[in-house]
Amino acid sequence: MNILYVTSEAVPFCKTGGLADVAGSLPQALARAGEQVSVILPLYERVKDKWGSQLHFEKWTFVRLAWRSVYCGLFSLERDGVTWYFVDNETYFRRSELYGYYDDGERFGFFSRAVTELLKSLPQKPDVVHCNDWQSALVPIYIKDEAVRDDFYKGIRTVITVHNIEYQGRYGSRTVEDLFGLDRGWFDGGTIEFGGDVNLLKGAIVTADAVTAVSPTYAQELKYAYFAHGLENVMSMNARKLHGVLNGIDMQRYDPSHDKNLAAVYSPSDLAGKRTDKAALQRVLGLQERPDTPVLAMVSRLVSHKGLDLVCETLDSFMDKDVQFVVLGKGDAKYETFFEYARQRYGGRMAVYLGYSEELAMQIYAGADLFLMPSKSEPCGLSQMIAMRYGAVPIVRETGGLKDTVHAYEAWNGQGNGFTFANYNAGDMCHVICEAIDLYHNNRGAYETLQRRGMTADFSWTRSAQEYRRIYESICR
Repeated sequence: MNILYVTSEAVPFCKTGGLADVAGSLPQALARAGEQVSVILPLYERVKDKWGSQLHFEKWTFVRLAWRSVYCGLFSLERDGVTWYFVDNETYFRRSELYGYYDDGERFGFFSRAVTELLKSLPQKPDVVHCNDWQSALVPIYIKDEAVRDDFYKGIRTVITVHNIEYQGRYGSRTVEDLFGLDRGWFDGGTIEFGGDVNLLKGAIVTADAVTAVSPTYAQELKYAYFAHGLENVMSMNARKLHGVLNGIDMQRYDPSHDKNLAAVYSPSDLAGKRTDKAALQRVLGLQERPDTPVLAMVSRLVSHKGLDLVCETLDSFMDKDVQFVVLGKGDAKYETFFEYARQRYGGRMAVYLGYSEELAMQIYAGADLFLMPSKSEPCGLSQMIAMRYGAVPIVRETGGLKDTVHAYEAWNGQGNGFTFANYNAGDMCHVICEAIDLYHNNRGAYETLQRRGMTADFSWTRSAQEYRRIYESICR
């Protein structure tokens, strides 16, 4: 099967969030499973600056975008059994950041239109075009639109993956014809109309042959108003083609037995190195070097939906226990200010790094004993899987992918791989944090069983790739 994966970011080329990790791993897993896979994404400034010398020029052309005729270049790179294509237009993509510009609608409208027209320039016609989030949501719509006039597009199946439904690509109604170059009927007929606006993600959900969410629980949550940001009815009406596929992580990249960021490597069968990494983390962050005090960690954007309100409300309660607390991240000023103030109050027991450092993040995963993710919503979450891979026992709220990957410890039979709470409630969260701390202090054998269980779990992309293959096969019959 020939699969074209369409994304606005991908590791190792460019990254702002979890989409890049997925796009940087899933295509290779599909290729290893025997599929013919290519990926197409914009040629951003940072990609061209770092990878430009390795890119092969394929062609240039002009792309139709409403009344505009826009230059489009196509470059390629072979890597890890996958062909990577890059769409070039310096006006749109020669910028320091990937997103956040006033003309993002036009930029990704061009990208989607370019992908659609460049399908004819690829060595083989794809059987499946797999798109991701609103930035490529126009592709299924354009393919359906072109199929009415051009037989080439008939038979091409499309998939849209919702990584975070909060971001939908909403624009004013006048953009239908003037910006995106679509017939007004797409809006008036309701395909891309939502609340009087153009909604690109809704259009993709309606027109794609399959819709996937990044975890089974998140797929079900999207049918409810609390999680769906207005699109719950759209998701329910399209439930027959909705699938939840749990993301994976790169098991080779995230491997404590080979990670060069760490002071010492370790494995499930020999955890001596983790104790060394814990001591090193305590020294680096100015914490008291106490090997028998558990380190509780958070690596997160400091924003409301990550559950920071619960942490702020209960910090003093769980810090009354014998525990150290580490926070890495940046975000809303109110949370940054709170954690900076708290760090001063709990000198030697709490460390805060406002920013992001990949090296320090890996050192925190390795040095932490417990890892906290109390999210209001979490489509999938990768941090809890990485934490378990590095032997940090997770404490999470039962939502989205957190519910699918972390199962509550049951003292009576020893089952589970972490600690969970269901309600978005500060008291419930504080209770399970204290339970985890007490288990660490009072039943080290049970704690180490949870630790090793997480380290040996299969979070690889192989499992996810097989599920995606089944979805592709079902829509191509």
